[in-house]
Amino acid sequence: MEATTVSIPGLIVFTPQPHIDRRGFFSRTFDAQVASSAGMDPAAFVQDSMSRSARGVIRGLHVRLGAGENKLVRCSAGAIFDVVVDLRPSSPTFRRWLSFDLNGDNQRSLYIPAGCAHGFQALTEPADTAYRIDREHDPSEDLTIAYDDPELAVPWPLPVTVMSDSDQMARPLQLLRDELAAIGA
Repeated sequence: MEATTVSIPGLIVFTPQPHIDRRGFFSRTFDAQVASSAGMDPAAFVQDSMSRSARGVIRGLHVRLGAGENKLVRCSAGAIFDVVVDLRPSSPTFRRWLSFDLNGDNQRSLYIPAGCAHGFQALTEPADTAYRIDREHDPSEDLTIAYDDPELAVPWPLPVTVMSDSDQMARPLQLLRDELAAIGA
């Protein structure tokens, strides 16, 4: 497994080397030693979750206020267009975003640092996405940014098919100044 950094500080891409044969493949999806060498605390995770999404579904863009949360995200089956937005006011990449193609074949994982918003669109029917999170979930700290925020202008690859009510009602960054000030990461 290889760990690579990208232009957003603290964001790490973990790329495994699956063993492929006539049966399919076998892949390590997490390695504590590699994670630790990349500057991540592998023992910090307290919650694992999974979502299954239909093609075209967008989930996000979600960020957690206060101390935030670090998360490790992987598409275990299918494919997703994954987006990370840096919302840490002191970061040199504040308000910049990166996108990644994650899928069940490459089994790449993203370590998303606290203070960064995350969202994705399912590219396949279905797309299963696994999450490891380092803090218990507290709904009072949840904030959603509009997926179609004009400032971010994320080029989602498919028409949107379904979104949660809270994702549909999300506001753009311009209208979230007070809430964004509560990001402590």
